Amino acid sequence: MRSMSAPADDVDRIVEAWSRERPDLDVAPLHVLSRVSRLARRLDLDRAQAFARHSLEGWEFDVLSALRRAGDPYRLSPGQLVQQTLVTSGTMTNRVDRLERRGLVERSPDPHDRRGVIVQLTESGKRTVDAAMADLLARERDLLAELPERQRAQLADLLRRLLSPFES
Repeated sequence: MRSMSAPADDVDRIVEAWSRERPDLDVAPLHVLSRVSRLARRLDLDRAQAFARHSLEGWEFDVLSALRRAGDPYRLSPGQLVQQTLVTSGTMTNRVDRLERRGLVERSPDPHDRRGVIVQLTESGKRTVDAAMADLLARERDLLAELPERQRAQLADLLRRLLSPFES
C-alpha cells in the first residue's frame, strides 16, 4: 500500500513488522490511521510551540478562539464553551477562572438568566488570540505548501469523511 512517489517511513516499517509477526491480521488500516495519529501528535507539538510564543497553552487558545469566533461582542455561556471545546463543565470553570486571572476573559451576569454568567473576551484576550491565530495559520500554510491545492482539498474531504462518524 506504499506510494511509489514517497520513501518508506516509520509506519511502513511498523506495518511490515506486524505483517511478519501476525500474518493472520489485516494490518492495512495502519497505513492510514497510524499516519493520522502520528501527524496529530506532531501537529499538537507544533501548535504548542506556536501558542507558547504568545504565552498560551493549547487549551487557552481553544477557549479564546471559541469566544473570538462567536463574533462581536465575543461572548458565550460556559455551556456553549463546553460544547465547543469538548470538556466537562468543571474543567471549563477552572479554565475560565485561570483565563480571567490573566485578564484574557471576564465574567458578567447573564441578562437572560439570573443564575447564569456570560464569558467575554477582553481586548487583551482578543489581541492575544488574533496574533496566535495569524502565526498558527502562517505555520500551517508552510506545512501544507508541499501539496498542490487540489490535493489539499481532496485530503480535507477524505479526513472529513473519516471524522464524521465521531461528530454525529
